[in-house]
Order: sequence, then C-alpha cells, then structure tokens
Amino acid sequence: MDDEQQQPDHGPLAGFTVGVTAARRADELGALLQRRGAAVLHAPALRIVPLADDSELLAATKQLIDQAPDVVVATTAIGFRGWVEAADGWGLGDALVERLRAVELLARGPKVKGAVRAAGLTERWSPSSESMAEVLDRLLAEGVDGRRVAVQLHGEPLPGFVEALRAGGAEVVGVPVYRWLPPEDLGPVDRLLDAVVARGVDAVTFTSAPAAASFLSRAEERGRLPELLAALGHDVLPACVGPVTAVPLQAHGVDTAQPERFRLGPLVQLLCQELPGRARSLPVAGHRVEIRGHAVLVDGELRTVPPAGMSLLRVLSRRPGWVVPRAELLRALPGAGRDEHAVETAMARLRTALGTPKLIQTVVKRGYRLALDPAADAKYADD
Repeated sequence: MDDEQQQPDHGPLAGFTVGVTAARRADELGALLQRRGAAVLHAPALRIVPLADDSELLAATKQLIDQAPDVVVATTAIGFRGWVEAADGWGLGDALVERLRAVELLARGPKVKGAVRAAGLTERWSPSSESMAEVLDRLLAEGVDGRRVAVQLHGEPLPGFVEALRAGGAEVVGVPVYRWLPPEDLGPVDRLLDAVVARGVDAVTFTSAPAAASFLSRAEERGRLPELLAALGHDVLPACVGPVTAVPLQAHGVDTAQPERFRLGPLVQLLCQELPGRARSLPVAGHRVEIRGHAVLVDGELRTVPPAGMSLLRVLSRRPGWVVPRAELLRALPGAGRDEHAVETAMARLRTALGTPKLIQTVVKRGYRLALDPAADAKYADD
C-alpha cells in the first residue's frame, strides 16, 4: 500500500459533529477539532465576568492586602495572571505583589509556577503533577490549625480541598478570580441541547464542571433532562477534560470519556480515537462502508450525505442485508408526512451522495436493502 493510500485526505474526525460548551479557549478547542475534520457546534454554556468588573475579586484583594494570610495557593496560570493584572488596573498591583512576596506561596504545577515567576515572585513549593491533592497533603502535613490560607478559585469546584483545610483548623479565604454566570444568549445552548437529544451531534465536550452543570440545568429548565441523559448514555459521547469536570455528569449517572492528561490536545486526541471506533463499518457490494455522523466513508473516501439520506442509511444499517419496507423508512424521514414518494426522492439523493448506487438495492414492491456481501451474511444472520 503506498503512502497516499495510507494517508487519507480527510481528518480522523471527518464526518463527525462535536458540540463545544466552553466559554474560555473555545476558539482554540474548535480549531483543533476542525483541523482534524470535525464539524463544530459551539454553544458556550457559561460566560465569565470580566476581572476588572468583578467586585468580589476587588473586595478579596483588598482584604488580603490589609490582613496578610499565612499561605496563598495559586491554582491556575490564567487565573493568577488575571488576578495580578486586575489588581494593576485598580492601582493595587504593587501592594498585592509585595503582600504575596511575604507569604508562603504554593503553585499548583509548572504552568502556574511560570505565571508566579512572571509576576516577579518565587513560589515556596510546587508539585510536578499539578495535583491539588498533593498541595493539600503538604499543607496538612505542615499543619494548618490557626493558619489563614487564601485559595485562588478558578470557577471549578475543589471537592474536599477547602473542607479538609477547615477541618484541620485553618481559616480559608476564597479569591474568586473569575465567576461563571449563565450565558446572556441561551439560543446556542438550546440549539446544542436539541441537537444532542436528536442525535444530531456525535460528541459533546466539557472543559469545566460549571459548564457541565449549566448545560444540565438548562435541560432541566426546558423539561428535556431525561432525554438529554438518555442521549449521553447511549448515542452521544460526553467527553470531559478531566475528572473534576465530569462530576456533575457522573452525579446524574452519565459515564464520560476522559484523557489521561487533562489538556485540550489530549481531549481532542481522545475523540480521534473514540468516535471512529463507534462508527458502523460494513462490507457492502464489494466495498467497505463506514457510517459516521453526517458522512460516510466508502473505501476510505469521504462522502457527505444529506440529513434525510443519513436517516435512511442508519435504518438500513440496523438490519444489513434485510429488506426494510418503505413505510418504515418513511417514518425515519423528518417531516416527510405520508407520501412514500419522499422515500424514493431521499434514496435517489443518498445513492448519488454515496457515488456507488449498487450499495443499496431496490426490492420491487417491498422496499430497500443494503447489499451486504454474501460472505458477511452468516455473521449477521444470528445477530
């Protein structure tokens, strides 16, 4: 097999549609997905309050400058940078940096350490694993009874972290670097929600627990939560950047896919592995046919198929080689009414899109069937 055959001109996500719920870094995630061939449906489930406008952060910053904590825990690079930049905007930048220089400053991982040093500060300690559990273990080993610990919050819940510090006798001060609020325009979220329920997307990505919780909450408000959970449980892959992000979904009994490294790149690579593996692949009329979300691979060549055609093809592929009556196919067509001529029209367009008309056979006065290769008949006869 030559290099051209081994290197298809479409990406691993070609033919799949992926929903993106992120507000922050959504463009980056969308670009990574599109570069690999995916169609992207973006619907930010949250919006972030701009730092300079956030009165809660201003109040927390003034409090820490006036009353020095014993320990400050920096949890995210973007959050720490944003905190210092916001303080500069309020005329408090120098005072904040001087205060942080005089306390025990812990940085969660290398990226946060870089942000700390960019501000002219030096961390007392940082774990290589980026694990909040390691930070907690160190603090508890040092002893926190009677100490004042400031924790830079970043929109994600920190399950057990604050509670464990307080149980150890610490006074914990939260620094809300940015806050999540529902999106001002709920239209995109509702469209994504409807698409998930209708199985119009193949996967939905979540990069923060608040986004996952907000998406579920909106479904509940619209009375569609049971339908959403059913879709995420079977047909639409919920992909989370890490275990903390997955908590709201898991609380509703939804199993999620997660990369080993909690980053956008590995999240996209996970989808590149998972989605093609979930596609239906069949030997039909001497060809290899792989049925993806909104397209079909015929012998590795990508064929975009209209929505009506995909609906017909999915019904046919459930019983490959068996005749499917026109009436059953008609029920699969959205808004087709009772005219079976709609099936013939959609079928003609499907055959044209596939580029290989003999993949689907017409059985006179009965219906249509996928022309499953004879050698495969035995395999599917007992299914």
